[in-house]
Amino acid sequence: MENLLFLSPAEGALSKNSLEALAATKQLADSLGATFSVGLWGDDAQASADGLAACGAAKFLAVTGPEFSQARYATDAAAAEALCRAAGATIVVGPAGSRWNRILAGVAHRLGGRADSHVTGLPVAGGLPTVARWFYRQRMEGILARTQRPWVLAVESGIAPAWSGAPGKAAVEAVTCTPAAARTKVTGIESPAEDQQTIRPDADLLFVSGAGWTKKQPDGQVKTGEAQKLILDFLRLSRSSLGSTKSLVDLHGEGQATLTFLSHMNQVGQTGSTPRHPKGLSTCCHGEEPHTVGWRFIGERRAISLDPNCGWARGKADVLYVADAFAVMDKVNALLAAKTAG
Repeated sequence: MENLLFLSPAEGALSKNSLEALAATKQLADSLGATFSVGLWGDDAQASADGLAACGAAKFLAVTGPEFSQARYATDAAAAEALCRAAGATIVVGPAGSRWNRILAGVAHRLGGRADSHVTGLPVAGGLPTVARWFYRQRMEGILARTQRPWVLAVESGIAPAWSGAPGKAAVEAVTCTPAAARTKVTGIESPAEDQQTIRPDADLLFVSGAGWTKKQPDGQVKTGEAQKLILDFLRLSRSSLGSTKSLVDLHGEGQATLTFLSHMNQVGQTGSTPRHPKGLSTCCHGEEPHTVGWRFIGERRAISLDPNCGWARGKADVLYVADAFAVMDKVNALLAAKTAG
């Protein structure tokens, strides 16, 4: 009989990614006829556990203390290892965030188990647990099974609806953990202002800019400065997330005029990220195949292009607007500004 454990840092209300991983763990436990536990670590896990009180977990385990509040490999790995041993888990599931991804392999090694990342499904085949994951940038899907235990997994966002339930009072069992002396100390966090953020994983809309923004426009002029203002204004007004094609990101490295706020972190597609936003709007992308691969999990896909025969017009977008992206986005920004002012 498998014994499942869901693990997550306790940072107040759990993130959407964590709640999706919890839902996937619960579904797997139900399919196997097994039970699952919840393991949390952080400064104080009670509030996080109370928010999950109705999830159906057999028990709640927690490693707490001020030394576990900050993201640090030594303390995070020690806490996760202690929780896995206390639960006697054979399958450990965590959200593919920065903290879990960093310690995944190390925790599996300490437990004498095996680890798999980028998991996009937890199907049951013949009564046995398996994992689904994509290969070669979502062009191939593989189904894996392992006999080694514990099996430590990092599940990607979007694989299950986020768990939701009424908060309550969870009975949390404290787990003792004494990590090795930390050699690093977190003195603070520096981040750009909210209105300067261009990557927002939880945004409802992904706005993707293509190389066409930096090319000569119908009047024969290059309007990179105007393109920057239009895109940044739209991101600010819509609170959307910004993506880009490889060709546009590469222009910066080649010393050509490009959008200065873009980096490789914005790149989506075969050599970039695979976002999972409910909606997507592509502009000046010309239907590049590597780019469209990155849109596999976008719910509703729309595009703006002056070329009615581009790749998007051949079925890669749900709706194609044959129009000048500069004119369209200028009008959209005006409408959004008026709505915000009203």
